[in-house]
Amino acid sequence: MVTSDFWSRVYRKNSNFIAREIAGEIIIIPIKREAQELSAIYNLSNEVAVRIWKLINGKRTLSEIKEKILQEFDVKEQQLKKDLREFIADLEKVGAVKKK
Repeated sequence: MVTSDFWSRVYRKNSNFIAREIAGEIIIIPIKREAQELSAIYNLSNEVAVRIWKLINGKRTLSEIKEKILQEFDVKEQQLKKDLREFIADLEKVGAVKKK
């Protein structure tokens, strides 16, 4: 179970990664890693994931991001909560975002 503490978290993008938007997708690439660590390259091809990435700015809470996505996309809140938790966990795992 995710506590309310999770939704009050603020994340910032890791400056050791660059993101490039190509044809509506975002590719996140580490710039200070060894070549063998290319598994940290992360491709955001889902429209909602792209928008979440753009909303992560070091100021917005996850709750604020969730509410913005609910306003902008036709998604169910429970599914979005699950997907957002997993997405943030994935971004943390590759080091693309950090808790502020």
